[in-house]
Amino acid sequence: MKIDEIDKEILNVLKNDSRLSMREIAKRIHLSAPSVAERVKKLESIGIIKNYSIELDYEKLGYGIECFVEVTLRYGDYNKFKQFIADYPTAEFCYRIAGSACYIVKLRLKHLSDVEEFINAITTYAGTVTHIVLSKLETCSDFLNADN
Repeated sequence: MKIDEIDKEILNVLKNDSRLSMREIAKRIHLSAPSVAERVKKLESIGIIKNYSIELDYEKLGYGIECFVEVTLRYGDYNKFKQFIADYPTAEFCYRIAGSACYIVKLRLKHLSDVEEFINAITTYAGTVTHIVLSKLETCSDFLNADN
């Protein structure tokens, strides 16, 4: 299916606030609300829009420390690590990656000592390199139009 510029505009508006009404989206992109609703339904049905979510303020929830941990398995014990990370409560995501590490894990934590706890839990079968987030840079919010 071909995505046109109007679809990209709708996706960018929804990416910034998925709670907007079809009427509000229509106003922002200068299209009728029924046309927007039809396009959104089409984007949902073909799987481009997978779900709607919320953005949490983790700092207000007490999880003000973000870090990325590169995990390199020593003995190829992928199943052990997969089970460990699936059950780890403060892992926001874990991706299998190419490069010098096997995985990259993002943790949201309350204390720096929680990073040490994570590392200690896997140190018998994996090496780690930890990167603590100091600040976040804003990215281009109109990324769908960047391919022009």
